[in-house]
Amino acid sequence: MELIIYLLIGAIAGFAAGLFGVGGGLIIVPILFIVFTQLQYDPSVIMHMAVGTSLATIIVTSLSSVSAHHKKGAVLWNVFRNLAPGLVIGSFFGAGIADYLSGQGLQLLIGFFAVWVAFKMFRGAATPVDPNKHLPSQAMQMAAGGGIGIASAIFGIGGGSLTVPYLNKNGVIMQKAVATSAACGLPIAIAGALGFMWFGHQADIVVPNTIGYIHIYAFIGISVMSFITAKLGAKVAHMLSPFMLKRCFACLLTTVGCYFIYQGVQAFGA
Repeated sequence: MELIIYLLIGAIAGFAAGLFGVGGGLIIVPILFIVFTQLQYDPSVIMHMAVGTSLATIIVTSLSSVSAHHKKGAVLWNVFRNLAPGLVIGSFFGAGIADYLSGQGLQLLIGFFAVWVAFKMFRGAATPVDPNKHLPSQAMQMAAGGGIGIASAIFGIGGGSLTVPYLNKNGVIMQKAVATSAACGLPIAIAGALGFMWFGHQADIVVPNTIGYIHIYAFIGISVMSFITAKLGAKVAHMLSPFMLKRCFACLLTTVGCYFIYQGVQAFGA
């Protein structure tokens, strides 16, 4: 039964990853939080495990999603090369920062972050991309990658909720922003997952079937299904208008954000 749940999570997360370029983490983290809570794992590490396992699955999801976007010729590989070094360094350090935060603190951070990004994206959904805007210098892109990497590891996401708005704001159309974001999810996920394995190992987690903060069964189940459904999501992304993509993206983030804010407040009040 547990494995079936992980397969279902993977199916939903993979589709979202291909559609929105978000790596699926914004769906994986809250659902894993609920599943791990029902399995009565140690409450002090549940949130860290949800985030770490999410990052590990995004490695597989990103490979599937980016291959589909690459076939459409939508990935800006030159931009990816500029962002990647910062993404890798930032993600590993972000995992270390998350390790020091309490589970309740992580919940509130993720919740407010998701709502903030949703508001920014929803407000700008009807605003067309300014063709006169261009991406900043290579050094500035690398610095932006560092910031995105740190936040992504803390929130257990592939960075799409930051990378997509960043690229969009700098003149990249939505489809290419989503495609490039999918590629950026790979270095974020690898560095972040290694960080959560390392810091989790140092914390000596007493939960079965884990390596550090990563749950092996959840990783396998989610990865298998997300690899398949991410390709379908990527195809749908190229059928929708940029306006519709932005609005759907914002609604998804708002739902997740409100859920985590509620959970975090409840935990602090308990």
